[in-house]
Amino acid sequence: MKNLKKAPDVISESKSIGHIIDYKWTPKLMEKLIDPIEENEYLEKILNQIGHKASMALAAATLEWVFWRYKALSTKSEDIRQRIEAIWSSIENPENTDALIFDAELDHPANGYINGPIWVSLMNIRIIDILYKKGSNFLQSELIGLVLLARHVTPKKKSFDKWFEDSVSKLTELFPNQNPLMTYDIEDSIYDFSSEPVICRQFFFDPSFEYSEDASKKALLDFISNIDYEKNQYCLKKKEYASA
Repeated sequence: MKNLKKAPDVISESKSIGHIIDYKWTPKLMEKLIDPIEENEYLEKILNQIGHKASMALAAATLEWVFWRYKALSTKSEDIRQRIEAIWSSIENPENTDALIFDAELDHPANGYINGPIWVSLMNIRIIDILYKKGSNFLQSELIGLVLLARHVTPKKKSFDKWFEDSVSKLTELFPNQNPLMTYDIEDSIYDFSSEPVICRQFFFDPSFEYSEDASKKALLDFISNIDYEKNQYCLKKKEYASA
């Protein structure tokens, strides 16, 4: 696969690649990352300001921090790579991907300092993908655990914090949530993201990238064109949107 061949500079500068495992990892911490909403209302409020495609793009970019942290440490990083590609493909069109299933029963969570965080990230992205395709207004809330996990395993947390704050600031300005007040008021309400503009990986990782709808669409399609469909079990050949 040609995608994700080189780590973004911001991730390299955070010392994520090849750094020793020096973070805490306990069953209690893992549980908090799986269900983090109650203690992170401020973060939830921030994330609820951005739209659905923007939320999915942020999820893909955040998951990439996890990917590079474990790329040299576990063969399971390939599972993460495939899901990152699938998310970007789904941003272009949700029909481009199959469900991101990894542990259908969800009753055998992996433990350990490497397998534990990887399991949590895969579980989070599975739920995020489900909520996105449903058009659920609870999508942004599920991003909290993934953001907290990526930050927790990153050696230089200030690097992650600045990247996250800068990314959310730009996303809030350019891709605001179209329906922020309905997130809690109407549980079954549907968020229609079909008219939202797409976002590309460069938006998060290339300081020289100047956003425009055309430039972003071109960069995203470029990324999708480099997916190896024989190796990625979640990605389907690109479909065009139906005419409105």
